[in-house]
Amino acid sequence: MNETSGKTTIAPSVLHTIAKLTTLATPGVSRLSGREGLSNVPEDGVKVEVNGDTIEVDIYIIPGSEENVRLVAQSVQKRVMRAITEMVGMEVARVDIHVTDIDLEA
Repeated sequence: MNETSGKTTIAPSVLHTIAKLTTLATPGVSRLSGREGLSNVPEDGVKVEVNGDTIEVDIYIIPGSEENVRLVAQSVQKRVMRAITEMVGMEVARVDIHVTDIDLEA
Protein backbone atom coordinates (compact mmCIF):
# COMPACT_ATOMS: atom_id res chain seq x y z
CA MET A 1 0.00 0.00 0.00
CA ASN A 2 1.46 3.31 -1.06
CA GLU A 3 0.40 6.18 1.20
CA THR A 4 1.29 9.78 0.61
CA SER A 5 2.12 11.92 3.56
CA GLY A 6 2.52 15.64 3.53
CA LYS A 7 0.45 18.75 3.33
CA THR A 8 -1.25 20.61 0.53
CA THR A 9 -1.58 24.35 0.86
CA ILE A 10 -3.78 26.58 -1.24
CA ALA A 11 -2.54 30.10 -1.87
CA PRO A 12 -5.04 32.82 -0.90
CA SER A 13 -4.73 34.16 -4.46
CA VAL A 14 -6.26 30.89 -5.74
CA LEU A 15 -9.25 31.31 -3.41
CA HIS A 16 -9.52 34.94 -4.49
CA THR A 17 -9.61 33.95 -8.16
CA ILE A 18 -12.26 31.28 -7.55
CA ALA A 19 -14.47 33.77 -5.68
CA LYS A 20 -13.99 36.47 -8.31
CA LEU A 21 -14.66 34.30 -11.37
CA THR A 22 -17.64 32.60 -9.74
CA THR A 23 -19.16 35.97 -8.83
CA LEU A 24 -18.70 37.37 -12.32
CA ALA A 25 -20.33 34.24 -13.80
CA THR A 26 -23.41 34.63 -11.60
CA PRO A 27 -26.47 35.88 -13.50
CA GLY A 28 -27.52 39.33 -12.36
CA VAL A 29 -24.03 40.52 -11.42
CA SER A 30 -23.11 43.35 -13.76
CA ARG A 31 -19.60 43.76 -12.34
CA LEU A 32 -17.52 43.82 -9.20
CA SER A 33 -17.20 47.08 -7.35
CA GLY A 34 -13.85 48.77 -7.27
CA ARG A 35 -12.63 51.50 -5.01
CA GLU A 36 -14.57 54.28 -6.72
CA GLY A 37 -14.78 56.61 -3.73
CA LEU A 38 -15.14 53.77 -1.22
CA SER A 39 -12.01 53.45 0.86
CA ASN A 40 -13.03 50.21 2.60
CA VAL A 41 -13.60 48.30 -0.67
CA PRO A 42 -10.80 46.08 -2.01
CA GLU A 43 -9.40 47.30 -5.30
CA ASP A 44 -11.04 44.54 -7.34
CA GLY A 45 -14.08 43.97 -5.13
CA VAL A 46 -13.05 40.68 -3.49
CA LYS A 47 -11.45 40.10 -0.09
CA VAL A 48 -10.53 36.60 1.12
CA GLU A 49 -9.28 35.77 4.61
CA VAL A 50 -7.99 32.34 5.60
CA ASN A 51 -8.27 31.52 9.30
CA GLY A 52 -6.80 28.08 9.90
CA ASP A 53 -8.92 25.70 7.83
CA THR A 54 -11.81 28.10 7.23
CA ILE A 55 -12.31 30.85 4.72
CA GLU A 56 -14.14 34.16 5.03
CA VAL A 57 -15.04 36.10 1.90
CA ASP A 58 -16.30 39.65 1.32
CA ILE A 59 -17.54 40.44 -2.17
CA TYR A 60 -18.57 43.90 -3.38
CA ILE A 61 -20.95 43.72 -6.34
CA ILE A 62 -22.92 45.93 -8.66
CA PRO A 63 -26.03 44.13 -9.95
CA GLY A 64 -28.02 45.16 -13.00
CA SER A 65 -30.94 47.54 -12.53
CA GLU A 66 -33.53 44.94 -13.56
CA GLU A 67 -32.36 42.40 -10.98
CA ASN A 68 -33.74 41.41 -7.59
CA VAL A 69 -30.75 42.44 -5.49
CA ARG A 70 -31.52 40.04 -2.63
CA LEU A 71 -31.78 37.04 -4.96
CA VAL A 72 -28.59 37.95 -6.80
CA ALA A 73 -26.71 38.30 -3.49
CA GLN A 74 -28.02 34.94 -2.25
CA SER A 75 -27.04 33.30 -5.53
CA VAL A 76 -23.50 34.70 -5.31
CA GLN A 77 -23.19 33.43 -1.73
CA LYS A 78 -24.30 29.90 -2.60
CA ARG A 79 -22.23 29.66 -5.77
CA VAL A 80 -19.02 30.98 -4.18
CA MET A 81 -19.38 28.66 -1.17
CA ARG A 82 -19.98 25.66 -3.41
CA ALA A 83 -17.15 26.52 -5.82
CA ILE A 84 -14.54 26.92 -3.07
CA THR A 85 -15.71 23.80 -1.21
CA GLU A 86 -15.75 21.66 -4.36
CA MET A 87 -12.49 22.96 -5.85
CA VAL A 88 -10.24 23.01 -2.79
CA GLY A 89 -12.16 21.12 -0.11
CA MET A 90 -11.93 23.90 2.47
CA GLU A 91 -14.76 25.03 4.71
CA VAL A 92 -16.25 28.43 3.94
CA ALA A 93 -17.32 30.09 7.20
CA ARG A 94 -19.07 33.00 5.51
CA VAL A 95 -19.55 34.88 2.27
CA ASP A 96 -20.70 38.45 2.85
CA ILE A 97 -22.11 40.31 -0.13
CA HIS A 98 -21.95 44.10 -0.22
CA VAL A 99 -24.03 45.87 -2.87
CA THR A 100 -22.34 49.20 -3.53
CA ASP A 101 -24.34 50.44 -6.52
CA ILE A 102 -26.85 49.45 -9.20
CA ASP A 103 -25.80 49.36 -12.86
CA LEU A 104 -28.45 51.46 -14.60
CA GLU A 105 -27.00 50.70 -18.03
CA ALA A 106 -27.16 46.91 -17.69
